[in-house]
Amino acid sequence: MSDVSFSIREGETVGLVGESGSGKTTIGRAILGLVPVSAGSIVFDGHDVTGPAHHARRREEGQIRAVFQDPYSSLNPSLPVAASLAEECGTGGRGREATFARMVDLFEKVGLPSAMVSSYPGRLSGGQRQRVAIARALMSDPRLVICDEPVSALDVSVQAQVLNLLRQAQRARSLSYCFVGHDLDVVRYMSDWIVVLYRGHVLEDGPAQTVARSPRHPYTRSLVAASPHPVVSPQDIATRPPSSLNAAMVTTGCPFAPRCPVPVDACWTERPPVRTAPDGGKVACHRYDPVADTTPTAEPVAGGATVEVPAPVRGHRRQSLTPGGPGAQARPQEPLDRPAPDGLRPTKAPRRAP
Repeated sequence: MSDVSFSIREGETVGLVGESGSGKTTIGRAILGLVPVSAGSIVFDGHDVTGPAHHARRREEGQIRAVFQDPYSSLNPSLPVAASLAEECGTGGRGREATFARMVDLFEKVGLPSAMVSSYPGRLSGGQRQRVAIARALMSDPRLVICDEPVSALDVSVQAQVLNLLRQAQRARSLSYCFVGHDLDVVRYMSDWIVVLYRGHVLEDGPAQTVARSPRHPYTRSLVAASPHPVVSPQDIATRPPSSLNAAMVTTGCPFAPRCPVPVDACWTERPPVRTAPDGGKVACHRYDPVADTTPTAEPVAGGATVEVPAPVRGHRRQSLTPGGPGAQARPQEPLDRPAPDGLRPTKAPRRAP
């Protein structure tokens, strides 16, 4: 990872998108304190929690939780579901009866029967296990949930249910999500802000609808073109032909230069400058010119918002996450009525003739 910096506000979802090996999961694991951070900082409520000891304390307090990708390996098969959920309470101070009542309440909210609390994971389907994983993440009333590709291992119909469940929980609890995914449509549906990663570098970020619908960086355009659509021409998904120079060998120029369809000489010798778009997004590309940018922008929220804030009083929470460096800038809020991904829209059955 190199020069990765972003922030997450209260009730907001920041999506991390990119191909395999771009560093999405590594960032999520770094926020959770599961991998060491060699440089930079991770700031939570104005406190540097980069060290493993700080992360252990925060996880014990239940402020940061995770929903992992594989619902079949995220639960201990030798323990009943109730035991796995009880572990999430940590030092919350709940008694046995209060903990069980909390489990039953969460199971009802995630659409599972309360009797399933005593079941073993082996008796649950993939969708049921992922619902249990969401209930487990919510047991300690967290403020930030790392969603590491939570629907990629599920069927499309089950994906829609899990995504809607995550959205409902966010609205009810003002949760903040760091949502990791490969599917740009799914990430757009869930996110307010999208960060595009390539080989550990941020190539573009911005409002979710702008990044997904009107990408500014050539790499983001290739990701959008690679998403399945009814009509896709070959030239839309074509990038530069394979080069003899491996992208991993590029150390001085743009990491995407070997695959870029429109490189310039500076792409091979200089790191692209990070330029700010009119909507507050960032683009790391030699060809990008903010002055000539005609991309439609979302309406900003009156007053905006800042990233670095002190620890809030109870009832009004906001946090900052800045891997790779302190601070970021205010940005407009995306509308809540985001359209559903193309593959997740409900369809009506055709009417039969009498």
